[in-house]
Amino acid sequence: MTTTHPSPLLSRSAGRTVLATAYGYPRQGRDRELKRGQERYWRGDTSIDELLTIATQVRAQRLETLTSAGLDELPVGDFSLYDHVLDTAWLVGAIPPRFDRAVPDADPASTHTAEGGWQRYFAMARGTGDEPPLEMTKWFDTNYHYLVPELSGSATFRLDPSKLLAEVAEAQRYGRPVRPVIVGPVTFLSLAKSVDGDDFDPLALLDRLLPVYAELLTQLADAGIAWVQLDEPIAVTDLSPAQLQYLARAYATLTAVERRPKILVGSYFGHLGEAAATLVDAGIDGLGVELTRDTASATVAELAVLPRLRELRVIAGLVDGRNVWRTDLAAALATGGTLLGLADQVDVAPSCSLLHVPHDASRENDLDPEVAAWLAFADQKLAEVVTLARGLSSGTEAIAAELEANQAVLAQRAASSITRNRAVRDRAAAVSADDLRRRSAYPERARRQHERLALPALPTTTIGSFPQTAEIRRARAAYRAGNLASEDYQAAMRTEIDRVIALQTEIGVDLLVHGEAERNDMVQYFAEQLDGIVTTEYGWVQSYGSRCVRPPIIAGDITRPAPMTVEWTSYAQSRTTRPMKGMLTGPVTMLAWSFVRDDLPVAETARQMALALRDEVNDLEAAGVAAIQVDEPALRETLPLRTGDRPDYLRWAVDAFRLSTAGVTDETQIHTHMCYAEFGDILQAIIELDADVISLEAARSRMEVVGELAEAGYPREVGPGVWDIHAPRVPSTEEILGSVRLACAQLPAQRIWINPDCGLKTRGYAEVEPALRHLVAAAQQLRTEMVG
Repeated sequence: MTTTHPSPLLSRSAGRTVLATAYGYPRQGRDRELKRGQERYWRGDTSIDELLTIATQVRAQRLETLTSAGLDELPVGDFSLYDHVLDTAWLVGAIPPRFDRAVPDADPASTHTAEGGWQRYFAMARGTGDEPPLEMTKWFDTNYHYLVPELSGSATFRLDPSKLLAEVAEAQRYGRPVRPVIVGPVTFLSLAKSVDGDDFDPLALLDRLLPVYAELLTQLADAGIAWVQLDEPIAVTDLSPAQLQYLARAYATLTAVERRPKILVGSYFGHLGEAAATLVDAGIDGLGVELTRDTASATVAELAVLPRLRELRVIAGLVDGRNVWRTDLAAALATGGTLLGLADQVDVAPSCSLLHVPHDASRENDLDPEVAAWLAFADQKLAEVVTLARGLSSGTEAIAAELEANQAVLAQRAASSITRNRAVRDRAAAVSADDLRRRSAYPERARRQHERLALPALPTTTIGSFPQTAEIRRARAAYRAGNLASEDYQAAMRTEIDRVIALQTEIGVDLLVHGEAERNDMVQYFAEQLDGIVTTEYGWVQSYGSRCVRPPIIAGDITRPAPMTVEWTSYAQSRTTRPMKGMLTGPVTMLAWSFVRDDLPVAETARQMALALRDEVNDLEAAGVAAIQVDEPALRETLPLRTGDRPDYLRWAVDAFRLSTAGVTDETQIHTHMCYAEFGDILQAIIELDADVISLEAARSRMEVVGELAEAGYPREVGPGVWDIHAPRVPSTEEILGSVRLACAQLPAQRIWINPDCGLKTRGYAEVEPALRHLVAAAQQLRTEMVG
């Protein structure tokens, strides 16, 4: 354990000392220890006690890192065995009754310390054989997925602080002040889903929820906590007057609690707007703000006009918690310096939790050293925070060496030939409106595509990937390590493709996929074959639960040196007479699930990516592929949080997709896929993509998206997902029939496809085979009924 030292937080008489802190840190462990423990427990290979031991070890590793980095105050409560919103639901007792029934052996009073409690917790996250899990969607505009709380009008709340208090006690042993970080009540209710129909607003439950938060504040005060952080990222969205009133009432109530820690409201992902005055006037003691985006000046201006700010603590988010580039320390110091005269106490932190970035850039020994010098992962960001706090406390002369080294790195990056490719920029500049349009309108395309594909009514397909078996992973690892010859690896992947094709053919799937055995990840696979992008070995980031990804890093202008998928797709098509889909990841998703460069407008990078993908789409068509799917699951995810910023984003995002796909003939059917997002905000953009077929996640939301598409007048074909592949359960034929009938009641059956919610990579064949059989059986029964 790190040796303790006196904290400046304990002695403010020393002057305007600026503290270094954070909102959170990666959860999965440096080598994904938590992920492996979770999956062993879910398979039944280990006990809950063994999983909790791993979790304790990961938390200790995190606390050691935070203290060794020099943080003056430790965040606690951001660690989770699955999701922090799910943890908040458990904290306040928002457990849907259906999970009481699904896990009857769990005492309703069970805490996280009990086996039954954990069984119910994971049932909410992953479902059971009979009960689907909570709905899952994206956390604001990030690629992190949270579980959506379910609330009815009769919901009641009950505090269970056992997990949080235990973690507080753990952290207090490190000798630094501890600041619990908890999802705030207004954000929690705003993100929840009503199970009582459209007329019920979960925010109406605020007065029932606030006493639970008040009780928690008192228990934290009793535990010796001086500051608590309640995160309200909902406050950086466009709030209605009613929502602002809820925010004001919540914090007027909580700040009136007699025995409590000081309350700091954390905000991130944008600027607060009207919510800043609402929160400050409600009597809060501190405010966390993001100052790394182009809204930093607006945020400072918002704060400068608040007279009461001089009584508050402000945590300045001066280091980007969502991207991996080194901070311009001089610019950050200038921004931070403008706050010093505005608030009682100014401290420094990353802009948000560091769960959105990998652990440590220094482990990436295989990266180009020039690019590696530009990077800052979580550990490097902690060092930047400490440096900035020292500079703001003692002046720039105290960090002169760090400033000089930082400016040298920034200058070297700006001058690097890696970042610029003149041919790419000239081609992007020459794109015209004609490049964004298909040759004919949809009705003519549909006629020609139906003639070419000759598919039955209610055609069946899958989203693309099939299970990544242990054999596939071993072959890939051996090939990467140089222990398997290229020809042997190719043969192993072709054998797996043959298996997937044979299985689909035997079951009766109509439009086949090759299963993507050769692909490690739907973004990384392409990034490894594109110039201008680098990939990492240890850059894992949690996406949801135990699912971790390694986002590529876009460092320069993007080009496609050679075809990326044509050989594998052509091989697969040669093994069957049924039509085969080519599978690509779309330009917006490639950017959203990468760390995008910050030295070029993202719209320009999207156009470069689209041109690279356009070449791939055209090569697939030339190879005889009749259907090509360009997935854009991140189109909604990266939608700006403020409505005023959305039209510009949607214009370039839609243009990027159309630039990728519009070069094909009418006979080639273009598919796209989206999942795990709220689609209502982008329905017009979905229409404007001009894809011939769109497949969408719909199982957890019970076909809600089909009604939204029908209401918006969606004119083309739709495949609403009928099987939630993120839950370890097999839907019955009757369940799938019910879902398809719901869809057909809202859109013509002639325009409905039948498919899973998402790719099958994370599932096993023991689930995939029966689920696909049920899916095909449902389609066949419905076709018979249609004929009748």
